[in-house]
Amino acid sequence: MTLDAEKAAARKTALAKRKAAHSAARSSMASALLVAHIERIGPRNVAGYLPIRSEINPLPAMEMLVRHIPVCVPVIDAPGRPLKFREWWPESVMESGPHGILQPAEGAFVTPELAIVPLVAFDDQLMRLGYGGGYYDRTLPRLRAASGKFQAIGLAYGAQQLDRVPTDPHDQRLDAVVTEKTVLTQPA
Repeated sequence: MTLDAEKAAARKTALAKRKAAHSAARSSMASALLVAHIERIGPRNVAGYLPIRSEINPLPAMEMLVRHIPVCVPVIDAPGRPLKFREWWPESVMESGPHGILQPAEGAFVTPELAIVPLVAFDDQLMRLGYGGGYYDRTLPRLRAASGKFQAIGLAYGAQQLDRVPTDPHDQRLDAVVTEKTVLTQPA
């Protein structure tokens, strides 16, 4: 089986598991753990995301965080390019971007010190499987180079964990994954 076929099969399995696990209660539990974890880290600003499909919802966490620190969300500038991040508030005027993903219509572009990252699947090595567009795999190295303090935190349901995520050399490892039950971090 080719790596692309392995990734496609892993996506299919993980998306079915994510859909079955999707619930407001689980999402709320994950948000509480996420906020507590981010507060321990103490970043100057945070990138969230606007959920699509059955992605776990980070908006409650983002709404809590924006009271104390700036929050931004990804903007897709063009296919094949790294993401940019624009300021976000609960009252932000939003517009539909590529892939039907909402993004702020206006606001300053910022470089986040921590990113809450959506995902399809993850494993105990904190490898992430996305939808296959490579946006975060192109973006995370740029953000890490911009700030030695940068961290990427995956947000997912525990059901999305696989024994092993098939990876390419360019696939980016996360610094942590927060689920509705736990926070998984890289060994010190």
